[in-house]
Amino acid sequence: MFALFATALFLWISEALPNYVTSMLLICGLVLTGILKAKPAMATLGDPVIWLNVSAFVLASALVKTQLVKRVALWLILRFGRNASAIFLTFLGINVLLAAFVNATAAKAALMMPLFMVISAVYGAPGTDTTNNFSRNLVLYNLVMINASCNAFMTGSGANLLAIALLAGAGCTIYYFDWLMAGLPLVIGFGIIGYGLGMRFIFPVSEEDKLPKLQGGMESLQKAYDELGPFKMDELKAIAIFGLVLLVWATDKIHGINATVVAMTGAVIMLAPQFKLLNWNDVDIPWHLMIFSAGAYALGAGLTATKLMDTLTKAMMDGLGLASMSYFSLYALLTGIFIASHFIFQSKNMRTIIFMPIVIGIAQELKIDILSLAIPVALCINVCWSLPFNAKPNAMLYGTNKYTMGESFYYGFVMSFLYWLGLMLAGATYFKWLGITPGFF
Repeated sequence: MFALFATALFLWISEALPNYVTSMLLICGLVLTGILKAKPAMATLGDPVIWLNVSAFVLASALVKTQLVKRVALWLILRFGRNASAIFLTFLGINVLLAAFVNATAAKAALMMPLFMVISAVYGAPGTDTTNNFSRNLVLYNLVMINASCNAFMTGSGANLLAIALLAGAGCTIYYFDWLMAGLPLVIGFGIIGYGLGMRFIFPVSEEDKLPKLQGGMESLQKAYDELGPFKMDELKAIAIFGLVLLVWATDKIHGINATVVAMTGAVIMLAPQFKLLNWNDVDIPWHLMIFSAGAYALGAGLTATKLMDTLTKAMMDGLGLASMSYFSLYALLTGIFIASHFIFQSKNMRTIIFMPIVIGIAQELKIDILSLAIPVALCINVCWSLPFNAKPNAMLYGTNKYTMGESFYYGFVMSFLYWLGLMLAGATYFKWLGITPGFF
């Protein structure tokens, strides 16, 4: 099992093979070595989290096809983005709102890039050949929040769902409501403080730079909004279905209806020919990601069957002296290491696969409630914003030429530390009130 584990990690990290090919190879290896039977090894592709992911992409496709997300984003900018401060806070709201509906960060970046490029031009940095501290802050802030906003929702990214599946394998259930209550205040607070920190201290923006330099920029956004015309019936259908899905998700702790079933029901309605909202060709599902995830779940099943992670966890605990640490020390260390790991690993899926089983193993070994460590660590999954290779949106926004790689690293490092401090504060306060952590003192 250790040989398969090490080989799969090496291939996933090095990308010597496409990640989905590595997953298929891993599943074959688990069966051929007798670690898992063929049926349970291959049944991971039918895991409820896979179906939740597929259904979420169907729902998101409806919002993109109907141009509802574009309409909402443009309306928010035109309605509230009348000065520098309002623009940043409006983008915070847009990012959080989109994270609830669209779990593909690259799609969010593609949608929002035209918006903040126009705003950059209005404030004195048109095109990709000019920049200033206002546009530098604006693009980097959106880069951070495109990723960070995914931490607010259980369905915010595929890596979140991967963590949910790994925890389910350990017998733990996280409700959508619990994740929302833990993640949303953290993300909003981080976004507000991060805006002020960036504008005042990281790349200070003078009062003069906060004044518009180009006339007509907002008018171009108004023209784009007007071209969408009045609300269409398909948009209203999409709002109604997605609103109902979110409502049922957010109240899952009350009624207990499975989140996957709720999402699938919404997807079925959208795809039903009688509803005339989506057909199969309109749906953009990254099947390579589903196969990759199936391999990751099979790896988790193999680790459980052989108890390899228990052995590795014990060795690590003995080497680092984790057994003698207080809960606060463990909380701070594990979240800090997980956040810092994004400076090394390119994929948040990889970080989740490697780190989440370790967290589970440490909690089990120390007889600590698994979720008291796993939820805070899971809320770090989408901290992957410091370098262009960390995620697809990072590479896309780096192409705007509004900042250098060094500036990206500097901004990302400071924001990562701020996010970690936010987790420390949350762990000592409202995480305790929610029953997630036992408190630090």
